[in-house]
Amino acid sequence: MRASSSIRPLGITPAVLVAALCLLSRPIARAADTGVRLTKGPNDVKIEINGVPFTDYHYKDVPRPYFYPLFGPDGLSMTRNWPMKDAPNEEHDHPHHRSLWFAHGSVNGLDFWTEEKGFGKIVHNVFRKIKSGKHEGVMVSRDKWVAADGKVVCTDDRTLRVYNLPDCRLFDFEVTLHASRGDLTLGDTKEGSMALRLAESMRLTQSNKARGKGHIVNSNGVRDGDTWGKRADWVDYFGPVEGRIVGVAIFDHPDNPRHPTTWHVRDYGLFAANPFGLHDFEHQPAGAGNLRVPAGKSVTFRYRFYLHLGDEKQARVAEKYQDYALSAGTNPN
Repeated sequence: MRASSSIRPLGITPAVLVAALCLLSRPIARAADTGVRLTKGPNDVKIEINGVPFTDYHYKDVPRPYFYPLFGPDGLSMTRNWPMKDAPNEEHDHPHHRSLWFAHGSVNGLDFWTEEKGFGKIVHNVFRKIKSGKHEGVMVSRDKWVAADGKVVCTDDRTLRVYNLPDCRLFDFEVTLHASRGDLTLGDTKEGSMALRLAESMRLTQSNKARGKGHIVNSNGVRDGDTWGKRADWVDYFGPVEGRIVGVAIFDHPDNPRHPTTWHVRDYGLFAANPFGLHDFEHQPAGAGNLRVPAGKSVTFRYRFYLHLGDEKQARVAEKYQDYALSAGTNPN
């Protein structure tokens, strides 16, 4: 049985519960701990933790909003630079792999994943909340999913919560898709959905298919290339960046549709939670993975990102997931 938010100790906020994840290793608070600061500019929202850059949320004149760059512990850059900027020793494949983003390849049959001819765009509409804080920063926004012909297919509300922790980077991303323009079908395709493209040095294989120094492991102990398409509570992808072993774990919220989700995680650094692509992942009949949302209704997906030092054992990823699952509460939708 999952713990309900109603049994949390009186006066304990979600931010304090999250802060407890790293309590054992947390040093005494210093005057320099200025918290999580979000600064809105004309094209992006810059996010800092204790005065150190964490990420920028790009929302203006882009194919879809995305986070870039993404810095992990010790300021190490965790995602590929291209196509945002050129950097040495990076492949130029998949130009739609923009650091960290949410999208899907079949929304009422339309492509919102790639940037090929006729693709749809996710267009930022408004920020409903941008709030800095000592323990956490929060950003809430609304977007329109616009087809190539200008027709709005659906809308979304998304919430980002960034936590101020000493030895890791931890944030929650929630997106609610609204069938605001009629029935909505999130189609059965592997091309999606909650995704990031990791730093090239973290890859499982390099561009010439030589063995890289990265590794993938999921909550069931499946490793490396065998993790593709498998169901799991979480997946951790780790490897070297500037001589340090670092990793990113994505946690699937226990109340997400089709939990535990299937994973579109590739040896070249693509890392995505995708609960829709059952035909590709599990060889089910075409369309088996379709998720239909009736007109006027909505569906919500929640994920936690844990950026850490070391491999999945050193970072206690399984333990962190259990903390998340027990404190996540239930989905009222």
